[in-house]
Amino acid sequence: MLKQITLAASMVLAGAQMALAEMQLVMVEQPGCAYCAAWNDEIAPAYPNTAEGRFAPLVRADLHIGPPKGVEYARRVNFTPTFILIDNGAEVARIEGYPGEDFFWPIFAKLLQDHSGFEPVGN
Repeated sequence: MLKQITLAASMVLAGAQMALAEMQLVMVEQPGCAYCAAWNDEIAPAYPNTAEGRFAPLVRADLHIGPPKGVEYARRVNFTPTFILIDNGAEVARIEGYPGEDFFWPIFAKLLQDHSGFEPVGN
């Protein structure tokens, strides 16, 4: 009986992890981009430890190489950084540019709320 409960719990956990993995945040960047560097300094270290980062793991893409395998952008990317919210391989929303640390988090949380089942911590 304990084995069945453990197996069932493992299956639920695996399903939840797969659901989380469906959402991704693609950061389109390029060498020499000052705003990309600022995001990397101010946001990147904390990103994977946040509710937003766990909900939509970060994937990086070079502007000149194109989207990661299995990802399709809705339109061409012209600016770096561009943050593209991906659901099951397709773009659902984007943020063009980096507005700074104080503005990035609320804008990104709103983007997630509007285009997914994300609920911010504390709500």
